[in-house]
Amino acid sequence: MPDYLSFIFVSMKRIISFALFIFISSSVFSQTAPPSDLITIEQSFKKLDVLGSVLYVAAHPDDENTRLLAYLAQEKHYRTGYLSLTRGDGGQNLIGNEQGEQLGLIRTQELLAARRMDGAEQFFSRANDFGFSKGPGETLKIWDKEKVLSDVVWVIRKFRPDVIICRFPTTGEGGHGHHTASAILAQEAFTAAADPSRFPEQLKYVKVWQAKRLLWNTFNFGSVNTTNPDQFKLDVGVYNPIIGKGYGEIAAESRSNHKTQGFGSAKQRGEAIEYFKTILGDAPKTDLMDGVNTTWARVGAEDISTDLSAIQKSFDIDRPDKSVPALVDLLDKVENVKDGYWREQKTKDLSELIAACAGIWIEAYAESPIYALGDTVSVISQTLVRSDLNISLKATSFHSLKHFIEPQIRATHPFLQKNRISESEEKFLADAITQPYWLVYPHSMGSYNTDYLDNYNDDQKTLPENTPHFYYAYFKILNAIIELRRPIEYKHVDPARGELYEPLVIAPPVTANVSDKDYIFNSNKSQNVEVKLQSFTTTSGSISIKPIDGWKISPDKIDFADKKKGEEWTVDFKVEPTDDKPKTSVFEAVVTANGKTFSMGIKTIAYNHIPTITYFPPAQANLINIDLKTAGKKMGYIVGAADLVPDALKQVGYDVHILTENEIMNSDLSVYDAIVTGVRAFNVDERLPFEQPKLLEYVKNGGNLVVQYNNNAGVLVPQIGPYPFRPVNQRVTDETAKVTVLDPTNPVLNYPNKINDADFDGWIQERGLYFVSDIDPKYQTPLQMNDPGEKPNNGSLIVTNYGKGRFIYTSLAFFRQLPAGVPGAYRLFVNLLSNPKK
Repeated sequence: MPDYLSFIFVSMKRIISFALFIFISSSVFSQTAPPSDLITIEQSFKKLDVLGSVLYVAAHPDDENTRLLAYLAQEKHYRTGYLSLTRGDGGQNLIGNEQGEQLGLIRTQELLAARRMDGAEQFFSRANDFGFSKGPGETLKIWDKEKVLSDVVWVIRKFRPDVIICRFPTTGEGGHGHHTASAILAQEAFTAAADPSRFPEQLKYVKVWQAKRLLWNTFNFGSVNTTNPDQFKLDVGVYNPIIGKGYGEIAAESRSNHKTQGFGSAKQRGEAIEYFKTILGDAPKTDLMDGVNTTWARVGAEDISTDLSAIQKSFDIDRPDKSVPALVDLLDKVENVKDGYWREQKTKDLSELIAACAGIWIEAYAESPIYALGDTVSVISQTLVRSDLNISLKATSFHSLKHFIEPQIRATHPFLQKNRISESEEKFLADAITQPYWLVYPHSMGSYNTDYLDNYNDDQKTLPENTPHFYYAYFKILNAIIELRRPIEYKHVDPARGELYEPLVIAPPVTANVSDKDYIFNSNKSQNVEVKLQSFTTTSGSISIKPIDGWKISPDKIDFADKKKGEEWTVDFKVEPTDDKPKTSVFEAVVTANGKTFSMGIKTIAYNHIPTITYFPPAQANLINIDLKTAGKKMGYIVGAADLVPDALKQVGYDVHILTENEIMNSDLSVYDAIVTGVRAFNVDERLPFEQPKLLEYVKNGGNLVVQYNNNAGVLVPQIGPYPFRPVNQRVTDETAKVTVLDPTNPVLNYPNKINDADFDGWIQERGLYFVSDIDPKYQTPLQMNDPGEKPNNGSLIVTNYGKGRFIYTSLAFFRQLPAGVPGAYRLFVNLLSNPKK
């Protein structure tokens, strides 16, 4: 076997695991090939000469200090990572109606978009953002502390940071229980990662690692100032003349990707001091890396630094290819460094630098955006050399989701012609569905189920997304073989946005989407449940529904035949309860296609600031049989943020009309039995200050207005209701907290449904948020609740008569409970909509 072929096979066996771990920052939203401009080349030279790493740890997307991350990655050129323990699933959404897992998918991509701006890498643990937590004890219990700790230890052992930095302290100044828990876990992991008796099963794949120090990046947030002049300081507001920006400007670009959270940021320029308190390890005195050798001397290869300096000095900006021979010689030295971690990291970095200087451009894209499991994926690869160097393509290969395909050696490999695209078509088998790895199995409230990855030979465990399909190309340049890796994506042209790249999707042969999430029954009357099927390959089969106790479903099965790729059709199942007992059951569709069974729908989430997200939720819906009476029929609705309540009300049988500004200002609102404002409407709807007088006039003339919660920060009107009250940052996060009835005769607890203790069973995530305070005596406060150890709070629901009508403000989390199909929440919300005086 020729020497270069041996190199290819040995190289792949050695670096495949490492490559998968570090792919996280290599995928670019707008292209598969990394940039190769002079700025990138200059920054790559600088990074190649630095052997140091920093890991930042916090709880959520948007907790990270993007200015500091940008400074560490692009000014100091450390390998920089951010470990967000959660994906932000429990947060709010200001740009759409996605909640829970869907919001977590979006915020994951927003973090990756931010990292593409600031240059850091991204990691996650299995922890789920289950909503606001008032203390770390509750958080760590719900998360399953030891499992999440094992993830943090795994990232430290794999990433090998010299310095670890926490965003929050262990003492609670961060406010949120998740914040404090992230600091506690980082502190324990700092020591555990170096202890071979902790999580020893990991040591088959990684070595123990002791970071030099653990720091807390202190802060001055609002009224909480934890900085001190005696603390270690860094000015991270410096200007980078190569990039042409300061790190405050880069940070704003990075942070503004958190669009679901409304974190668009102004660019800051000039001095910006960051403060640090030492938690564990040696305190830094003059430099963040005091006591850490970040030069090539760290691995006994001082000559590499000398050679690199000489190459930089002779670099010709008009002819970058002149530096390639020296860089190829340098690659041989890097590949012989004994330290495996830095050898692999710098080999990858140097290979990309050589490609950039040599003018090599390569990408691979699929001919179709989506393929079915088991089908053959057709991939077009394009290669272009923009220099006069003699470069040949020796071999290519693929890494699918489950397998690495051995390199395919090319029978002939002539030199690639300058500035002429070489194109070829290759194929591989779609061997796994591209379901986000943390959503493959059902999960608890506190953490995603990644136990199936616990053999630790799958580095995907803490990565932000699935390892993509990769295309590998092996180029011979002079006497060296250079390996380049590119994600395989789908490339297309949008008439308005131009050339776009999207992730390649592998789907089940047929998906089944149940039309509604919840089906409400309040009698033995049957309902039709519509299921939309979509085929992604040529197939025949059937769809059936899993049997459910207490429900009659017909027909038993519906066959389909000779469906082609892209076909869509709908089927209906008749569903009725067999008795009038209250119950909630899961309706699950099962598709048999080409001899295999699947129970998956398909959901696509598209926003311009992130790649399109496609995932496969369970083909399920809730069947909810409840004792529910309704009054009134026609509802007006003013949409807020992340609002799924209108769909829930339609399920009950209401005629819900989304109101426009023109209708509010100029139509007869008395036709509506109730008008509802969505969550945070008085924070996000800039027209509401002008519409509010008309809404209060509607109440005064006999209408029923229900206002759902608003954030205390950024209320657009001085007074939301007819009488004063004030939203405040108070909440009840325990969804099982006892609810005490203060006013049992209040109509909202009696008409048309008699509310009892059972109606507060089964709530999810929280009772309510942003309760109200300073409540005018004209309001009635029928409910009281509190988290353990706190004073009773009556600010979750206030009611008043105003003129001939009724005004209601509620901080109860109906926006979560109704889409989740909580029966008691439906009964209570219907009461809020039902004014017995109308």
